Amino acid sequence: MNPLREALGALTVRGRAFLAAGTTTVVCALVVGQEPLVRAGLLVLALPLVCALVLARSRYRLALERVVSPQHLAAGQAARVRLTLTNEGRLPSGALLLEDQLPYVLGTRPRFVVEGIGPGWRRTVDHVVRSEVRGRFEVGPMTVRVRDPFGMVELGRSFRGTAPLVVTPRTVPLPAVPVEGGQRGAGDDRPRAFAVGSAEDVTVREYRRGDELRRVHWRSSARRGELMVRREEQPWQSRVTIVLDHRARAHRGQGIASTLEAAVSAAASVGVHLARRGYGVQLVTASGEDPTSHGHLREAQATADALLESLAVLRPATTPTLDTRWLGEGRSGLLVGVFGALGPEDVPALRRLAAHADPALAIVLDVDHWGAGGRRHPGESDAAALLAAQGWRVVVLGPRDRLDTAWQQLARRGRPSSAARPAASGATP
Repeated sequence: MNPLREALGALTVRGRAFLAAGTTTVVCALVVGQEPLVRAGLLVLALPLVCALVLARSRYRLALERVVSPQHLAAGQAARVRLTLTNEGRLPSGALLLEDQLPYVLGTRPRFVVEGIGPGWRRTVDHVVRSEVRGRFEVGPMTVRVRDPFGMVELGRSFRGTAPLVVTPRTVPLPAVPVEGGQRGAGDDRPRAFAVGSAEDVTVREYRRGDELRRVHWRSSARRGELMVRREEQPWQSRVTIVLDHRARAHRGQGIASTLEAAVSAAASVGVHLARRGYGVQLVTASGEDPTSHGHLREAQATADALLESLAVLRPATTPTLDTRWLGEGRSGLLVGVFGALGPEDVPALRRLAAHADPALAIVLDVDHWGAGGRRHPGESDAAALLAAQGWRVVVLGPRDRLDTAWQQLARRGRPSSAARPAASGATP
């Protein structure tokens, strides 16, 4: 678009009023023959046109820097957005009207008015965003309305840059209770059974290309007739697999009050708690394994952050059954499942999960009282009883039950014969 035409199309109400008044004055003055009035009308008519011409020929060089701190925060917490605007041009301008574009869940769009913009001008403004909904959002872009000093013309400009903001699920601090199972070796020191030979045989392995010669165990090499090297000592690490059933059919309610959000919060709380206790955390959903959540031999905080970021963008799935194709051979150690409503079609998957776990713990959301107003859905099985029948250790979590109490009951040693319910306290996990 032609810059002058764009500027004329951006005339404000004041500019259009001046145009109308100047034109009317000139016409009336010509009719009555008042030459001085003609000059006054031409001055009024020319003012908005000159302002539009100046704005059209001006080349504003505005630079914007946006910093969101922190970029990762839990739902309900606030983040500060700092905007630094710089005028890199040589010409001054009138007032600037700034509006930062935000998703509606982050609140109302902040608007600012800044004046006194000259060469080398720099201004910093802050605003706060907050979300009760988890997810990944983009803050920005910024739109700028530029006005001439007389307020005759207002041009719109937009910056393309945005900044990411990740809102993670709420987490609940859990008590440090002992949880058996889940220990697996890492590296060359994984235990293996042997029927003959000495303990020395367990500390050596076959030579591999690239091994240092100083690690060669000559006595074992002479006995076996091939080069053997000492095993590297690697730390042991307990591992846990968190299975989160995020199918839409398994949950009730809408928005932050739904059982899905409660399940995500429970899975996040358990994962963060175990990661900080040194566990390698693997997240598995109803759709299968999440490759971003592996925490094997990873720093605890990095494991927790990766898990929370994966859960932040989790959306309900339409898959009909639980996917167990990720299961390998043998037992996979400690497994913690977070489930909603379950049906008979889920029995094979639940049985297979329990068979590969040592032990298998389950947190079941009481969907009948959480999001359905106490109404039972036709053909719906009792999820807690169904899990217990497949060998799971189960605790039921209602809308008023405390997650930390439920975790304490779930982590107790021994397998209860029926599902347990934690004490109610009015707090939603």
